[in-house]
Amino acid sequence: MVKAPFPEPPVIYINPWGSAKPGLGDRMFRWLSQGAGTLIIALIAAIGVFLLWRAIPALERNKENFLTYGGHWVTADTSAMHFGILDLVKVTVFVSLFALLLAMPVALGVALFLTQYAPRRVAGPLAYLVDLLAAVPSIIYGVWGLQVLAPQLQPVANWLSDALGWCFLFASDPATVADGGTIFTGGIVLAVMILPIITAVTREVFAQTPQGQIEAALALGATRWEVVKTTVLPFGRSGYVSGAMLGLGRALGETVALLIILRGTQQAFNWSLFSGGSTFATKIASAASDFDDQYQAGAYLAAGLMLFLLTFLVNAVARRAVTGAGRAHR
Repeated sequence: MVKAPFPEPPVIYINPWGSAKPGLGDRMFRWLSQGAGTLIIALIAAIGVFLLWRAIPALERNKENFLTYGGHWVTADTSAMHFGILDLVKVTVFVSLFALLLAMPVALGVALFLTQYAPRRVAGPLAYLVDLLAAVPSIIYGVWGLQVLAPQLQPVANWLSDALGWCFLFASDPATVADGGTIFTGGIVLAVMILPIITAVTREVFAQTPQGQIEAALALGATRWEVVKTTVLPFGRSGYVSGAMLGLGRALGETVALLIILRGTQQAFNWSLFSGGSTFATKIASAASDFDDQYQAGAYLAAGLMLFLLTFLVNAVARRAVTGAGRAHR
């Protein structure tokens, strides 16, 4: 007896929207998503164009090379202006990297403790307290740093200056160290300010480590630290780098706290932690009285444009680092 052939299987068309035809709700959601993304790009481009447009008249009257001049900022005579961003770049990057260097190890330790070691009834309140640091206004950090922290750090600064003064990073003028309004103090305050950002991002990523990997490592006899080293840290490396770059972006643009701390030190920046100087943000904020003149304001808007581009560069590097770490982990 010959069996009948099997019938042809039906052809199934798979639609990425999950139905034969996208519904009105799906189309509206797609349009809104695309519109929101386009709007953000347009706003960023508009900010850049505005800064460039307002900066061009001042740059045309500048008698110095804007990118390489690091002398005194002279804009009172708008017919012959002298300004540049070299010193601003140095101070901004130096104090931000110093703060990041202090904050990253602490944030990593706090995130590991809250996700891997602390009991749940303790981890919740501690995480809430760390997050509260981000709610403190910048002006409070600035006053606290100059009036409370700086006097407490003076013995440490004196010891570093005496013991390691041969190194340019710790070379100082005794009067500057006694004043307290230095990059050393500002960097420590800035590290406290960016700590909640790095900790929050790192903690959330570490908490997403697959439980199966952790249990497998424990079943093989690994200690808690070995579990952290072999599963948690490799899984959360990209998130940790991403959080650090977010913190760096926050540090680059900090204004009020550093303005309060650094304004009392008139010593020029010389690559020492005990020197002074101005960052992009503090330089712009301290010259608000000059904004009535379009050319004087344009000089500071030119500096703002460079800060705008610097943050873009940092975000691009962060994106590259996170993508590379993710590929290496896979």
